[in-house]
Order: sequence, then C-alpha cells, then structure tokens
Amino acid sequence: MGTVLQDIVEKKHYRFVDEEMTWQEGVRQSCLSLVADGSVDADYYKQIVACVEKYGPYVVFDHYVAMPHSQENAEGVHKTGIGFMVNKQIVDFGEDDGERKVAKLFFTLAACNPDEHMNNIEQLTQIFMNEPLLDALMAAETPEDILKAEADHPFEDDFY
Repeated sequence: MGTVLQDIVEKKHYRFVDEEMTWQEGVRQSCLSLVADGSVDADYYKQIVACVEKYGPYVVFDHYVAMPHSQENAEGVHKTGIGFMVNKQIVDFGEDDGERKVAKLFFTLAACNPDEHMNNIEQLTQIFMNEPLLDALMAAETPEDILKAEADHPFEDDFY
C-alpha cells in the first residue's frame, strides 16, 4: 500500500482550481473527484456543509489546510478515501474564536472502513506537520506535482 498522496494520484482523487468560491462551494468541489468514481454520492457534500454550519469551521487548520468530513457512517459513502483539491484562491470559512479560517488545500475524507480511515488520518497528520510539503502542494498543478512534492519533502521520523 502506498502513501495517502500516492493513493490520491492513483485513484484520480484530485482537482486543481483557480476560482473564487464560497466555503460551501469549496466543500462541494472538493468532493467531485470522489463522486466521479462512485466513492461518494453527489450530495455527500451537503452532510459536511451541515456539520460545519452546526459546529463551526472545525475542518480548517493552520497553513491554509481544510479537512472536510462528515460524521462516521455518513450516508452516501461507498468507499473510504480522500479527495484532494488545491485552489489558488483563498476559500474563507469565516471566523472562529476571533480567528479567520481560510483554506487553499482541501483533504476531503470519506469513510466506511474505520481502520483505513484511521490510517488516512494518521498520514494526513504527518502531512499537516510538514510545512514545506504543504507549500509544495499549494503550488501543485498536476498529479505529477503532488508526487514530486512528496518526494522532495519526505516525512521526518523524529516527530515521534
């Protein structure tokens, strides 16, 4: 089994966009590559939007990263996977505790297998701690750029 990023490229779960959009549209578009191969239903994104509307922008982290996801066992999820989207434009999720929550990188989770899901989250956590990798991913315009970013910025084993 390859890395999360290799899996994203292999399954064609990626999108590269350069357009202004609401956070709701960002969530919808970040799901499109998962919709394309039947991993999730077309309206899966609505569950994510509902969760963000209810709980706030909990899906947005530092360094322009968003990890949109719904609750476990969400309806319309048929395969565990991650959709990846880069938007050259900033997507504004609003304010939380006086801090603006914005994203350019979307790692959208779909889960129906808890073990695979936890493995994906562990690998994503490593990615989120690797700022040079995140910067390289923000500049990505092709699937080859994703793989090159990963090769150029390997994970540091001494995080643990």
